[in-house]
Amino acid sequence: GRPPYDPGDLLRLYIYGYLNRVRSSRRLETECQRNVEAMWLVRKLAPDFMTIADFRKDNGEAIRKVCREFTLLCKRLDLFGGELVAVDGSKFKASNARDRNYTDRKLERAIGEIDKRVDTYLKELEVNDAQEPQSRKLSAEELRQKIAGLKARGGKYQALRQELREKGETQVSLTDPDCRSMSRGKGGGTEIGYNVQAAVDEKHKLIVEHEVTNEVSDSGHLSMMATRAKAMLATEHLDVVADKGYYDGGEVKACVEQGITPYIEKPLTSANAKLGLFTKEDFRYDAQADCYWCPAGKALTYRFQTTELGREIKYYTTAECARCVIKPQCTRNKESRRITRWVAEKVLEEMQRRVASSRPVLAK
Repeated sequence: GRPPYDPGDLLRLYIYGYLNRVRSSRRLETECQRNVEAMWLVRKLAPDFMTIADFRKDNGEAIRKVCREFTLLCKRLDLFGGELVAVDGSKFKASNARDRNYTDRKLERAIGEIDKRVDTYLKELEVNDAQEPQSRKLSAEELRQKIAGLKARGGKYQALRQELREKGETQVSLTDPDCRSMSRGKGGGTEIGYNVQAAVDEKHKLIVEHEVTNEVSDSGHLSMMATRAKAMLATEHLDVVADKGYYDGGEVKACVEQGITPYIEKPLTSANAKLGLFTKEDFRYDAQADCYWCPAGKALTYRFQTTELGREIKYYTTAECARCVIKPQCTRNKESRRITRWVAEKVLEEMQRRVASSRPVLAK
């Protein structure tokens, strides 16, 4: 048969498309036939779009190794500082149309609409014979065909819904099974795609590590990316900065245990703040006495400990709430105000002190 394309030629074309934002295999095929720069790069070869697409599909692991070799080259050239990295996620669009992505709610709504249309056609079928021939909109056979088509589609939706429940997934995509519908931030709507995590070194803003995920949020990826970046840089200690989307106690604790110092500002998510009530930040923790001091100067002492969502949580309260004159500013509950504390919350408090003292430096 015809001689195969050299993988190096297709790899150069792939990198060319990445650098010039030409993601479509059909567009890359066209570039090889009209763009002098691309023609020179691939030595006047003209692979068709299927060859280009199959190369990317069949050599994903090899392409990852090429990225890793480039990172190692940057390391040998001393282009990494190895002291501070920033971790963030970016949304990349997948080859999956929006109407071929389904959530359980979307499937439920679609099944309901099909049931309504089937009922409408069945009623029309019942009265069809009583109508005059010239007033008929659809024949009985046409109505039966439409009903059969709707039931077949409804069966597919039911099967997809059952698959979601069996796998414990929240959504399914038909064209690209791995992609998910995810938010693009404030005012950005949603995108059917992937959440690509990247760790960027501070010295020359070069990517140290990356990982393609289909997780909708960034939470849960901090320790993975920071640990991999630390291993790649082969450093004893590493500082890592991230936005509020990465704020997670377990992830912060995991970083500290690996010799990684995280800097993440605490998000203000308290419902009390919106109601104009005292938040947890208005209570001061006394580590020596293991209690919280409230704005009224009363001590909320430790009462019990329980496990919530896999975390050990301690509860603090006081009987003084019943006689407190500023209780309306503290809580709307009839019972006493309770404060919860994660048993490892010390690592979060230490991180907040670091963020407060280093904010001007991190802003650069």
